Amino acid sequence: MTDSILTAGTIITMDESLPRAEAVAVSGGVIVAVGSLAEAQEALPGAQVIDTGAAVLMPGFIESHGHPIVSGQATQAPARSISPWDAPTWNDVLAIFAEAITATPADVPLLFNGFDALLHGIEHPTALSLDAIFGERLVAVADNSGHGVYFTTALIASQGWDAQPPADPVGGSFGRNTDGSLDGTAYELPAVLAVVMPVMAKLGGNPLHPAMAFYRLMAEAGITSASEMTYNDQLKGAYEALAVMSNVPLRLSAYHVSVEASCAEPLVSDVSTELLVKQGIKLWADGSPWIGNVATSFGYLDTETTRRAKIDRSVAGEHAMNYSRADLDAILDKHALSGWQISVHVNGDLGLDIVLDAIERALVKYRLLGTDHRWRVEHVGAGRKDQFERAARLGVAISMGPFQFYYWGDMLDGEMFESEYGSQWQAFRDAFSSGATVSFHNDGAVTPPTPLLNVQTAVTRRTRSGALRGANQAISVHEGLAAETINAAFLLKRDHLVGSIAVGKLADFVELSADPYDVDPRTLATDVMVLGTWLGGGRIDLDVFMGESHGVDQAQHADLSAHVASGHRC
Repeated sequence: MTDSILTAGTIITMDESLPRAEAVAVSGGVIVAVGSLAEAQEALPGAQVIDTGAAVLMPGFIESHGHPIVSGQATQAPARSISPWDAPTWNDVLAIFAEAITATPADVPLLFNGFDALLHGIEHPTALSLDAIFGERLVAVADNSGHGVYFTTALIASQGWDAQPPADPVGGSFGRNTDGSLDGTAYELPAVLAVVMPVMAKLGGNPLHPAMAFYRLMAEAGITSASEMTYNDQLKGAYEALAVMSNVPLRLSAYHVSVEASCAEPLVSDVSTELLVKQGIKLWADGSPWIGNVATSFGYLDTETTRRAKIDRSVAGEHAMNYSRADLDAILDKHALSGWQISVHVNGDLGLDIVLDAIERALVKYRLLGTDHRWRVEHVGAGRKDQFERAARLGVAISMGPFQFYYWGDMLDGEMFESEYGSQWQAFRDAFSSGATVSFHNDGAVTPPTPLLNVQTAVTRRTRSGALRGANQAISVHEGLAAETINAAFLLKRDHLVGSIAVGKLADFVELSADPYDVDPRTLATDVMVLGTWLGGGRIDLDVFMGESHGVDQAQHADLSAHVASGHRC
């Protein structure tokens, strides 16, 4: 790899010891000097000086909580996205349905992802309503939350479920008519799998191409490192294949689902750990705010919004927990001394109390308090100031989702919850002031990769409509950028390699069209454009990367869709 010196209008390092620089010198994919052009040339005499032409060069953004392969399979062809950011209204969804019917042979199943009763403003589909659109076609429509799926009578018949309706699997359920027949709805992972897996297996196409397309989306958003928060052994081959492709744009950190027996085993691979590494074990404490199964100390309001989304107001408190406290204790007892990070999905404040109780018990019991364990909590939508301060004392890092506030904030505040709770959803200021390390994420495919929009949302406390809600929870631009770079690297245990531009770190950069510190924060995500990314000192050519799909051994990855269908996005 050729030595080079990169320059830009300014270099934002995210390194407190040298916040700005003129040039960065790169040798062998590693940063060897940061500072003035003269200092860089002194470090690498004779190296080619490359003016990137960007207004800003800064560390590549980091998605600290994602699901790249699942996201690709859910949103990229041959599946179709009907998520509210692609199809804001139900009429937009109907237009996508119509296009799919016209463009796809009648014997090929159709898979759509992203229905959202709250944002689409309509009750979820059933077999009856889908049959009126699709007739006798096999069709599945996945809920954007990942917790539900809706399907046609033809799909029911194809599985023999019309003659013999299946029993509810453990941990999941099928919606039923009064006579016990299926109504075309299913909820939670085991039942969702039973519906989606047969459809995905029949879609055809290059099995890795959807994942590559989502990698491209992430890179176009400026992301150079990402995580897989629902890793299982069946995904290993796909991630290895992606990691060794020419111009691969992402480094990947894996978090193994706790329900898999091998979750504490190392990821043994010939791929460099700089590109693919296993970091932790993942648990789910509660569910999704959008379908009503989060463990909060306060209830949902009885409004037209919650009724339309069929939120069951009786599912509250500990009833929404996927684990009892005894279950959490048992899992943490089993893995506390394994050396893996523990990552726990939890949205509700009551759920966070329970999780922090279990974490504190384990950290004390196994003498991990004060060590660099970096256990994590994910999403924490309803998290409170005292809980964040407690997390900081325990050394627990926090991964927050500004997208929850941006897309759903208007409904959270006054339509789903009382304003005292809804306006404070994603309490950024309290989290940053607690002293805990805070990162941001998009949780693809729940929302698309948008690091700059995450920063804009957290700085302005404005929702998608432009409404200002919970202004007391606003943070600074610098804090927001840290949450997408150095803080996110810390959460992935990669801050010694990425997250800032400093000597000894990997040369992973994003080029920006304008300085985020200089634009109006209310329009940051549109005023600042991503111009390109660099990985290991090389500028990524996404067309070359996508061209690698032609060399994929499709037989080797033929069952990827079935394995991906078991992914749980949260």
